[in-house]
This record gives sequence, structure tokens and C-alpha cells, in this order.
Amino acid sequence: MPGLAYLLGSLSTAILVSRMLGLPDPRHVGSGNPGATNVLRIGGRRAAIITLIGDILKGVLPVVLARLIGVAPWIVALVAFCALLGHIYPVFFRFRGGKGVATALGVLAAIDPVAGAGLLGIWLVVAAVFRYSSLAALTAAVAAPFLVAATLHHHVELFFGTTAAMSALLLWRHRSNIRNLLAGRETKIGARAAKAR
Repeated sequence: MPGLAYLLGSLSTAILVSRMLGLPDPRHVGSGNPGATNVLRIGGRRAAIITLIGDILKGVLPVVLARLIGVAPWIVALVAFCALLGHIYPVFFRFRGGKGVATALGVLAAIDPVAGAGLLGIWLVVAAVFRYSSLAALTAAVAAPFLVAATLHHHVELFFGTTAAMSALLLWRHRSNIRNLLAGRETKIGARAAKAR
């Protein structure tokens, strides 16, 4: 089950959508990140929405399936982490994936819908106020373990630990964004993509 979650996560929605719509490879344009925000820059809203939905579903589906078939909670937690790991380090795309925000949201929403809704709310508010997708993602990532601990009513320690590990991975993947934010060079939401590298 964790292996299947990893393989599903490894299907890069941004790259597949860009290929289907005749867009540039998001790994070589704009921020170079194969995620919904960069697809928005290079392909517009429709492409970005499809990418976002696909990335969220990659997190939701394996966790929901694991819970439906009744596997042990620790396996559900492992499935959740493997889905995110697949998105970030996809075996099908030379282990060069996205930063994991939408997939992490899908995973956490499947584990605890209340926490998922809270994290989406945090992301939306920070993104609307500051216009930085990365800052919104970083804020949500820091808040995620504590929100899960506050809203979940079963196996709290297990899923707090899993969420903390996922948050640490998200922060690591955003290390260049952190440097850009501190230096005032981070690209705002809605900015046009740079030319292909």
C-alpha cells in the first residue's frame, strides 16, 4: 500500500497537464517548480486548476483507500507520507518533483477534514494578504502539526509526528523560497513566467 501511494504521488500532474495542453515543461520555465503556481504563470487558470486538483487527489485517494480497507493507523500514516514523497521525488520524472503543498493538503484533508479546511484557510488568507504562494505554504506547513493535534481525536501522537515530518520536508523543499523572501526577490502570485532556462 505505501508503495502504491508513492507511485501515485510520482505522477506529476503539472508535467502531464503541460504536455497535454502544449505548454512548456514547468521544470524549465518560471520558478522551475512543477506545481500549480508555476503552471498558473505559464498556462493560465484552467491549467493551474487542473494541476491543483490532480495534486490534491494524489494525497486524498491513497489515504482514503487505506482507511477504507481498514489497515492499521501506522500504515495509514506511512501511506500519507509516501504519497507526499512520491510527489516531491517522483520515480517517473528522475526524482525531480514539486514542493508538495497541494498533495500535503490532500493527505491532511483525508486524515482529518477539519485540519485540512483549517490549513486551506491559512493558505488562502496569507496568499490574499501578501501575494506570496511560498509564504502561504510555509505558514500552513508550520501550523499543520499543531492544527492536527488540536482537531484530531484518535492516534494524535502518530499523526502529529507524521504531519511534523511532512512539514519538515515541505520547509526543506522551500529553502530557496525562504532565501528569496528574506532577500525580497520572491515572485508574487500572478507574475508572468520567465523565459525558459
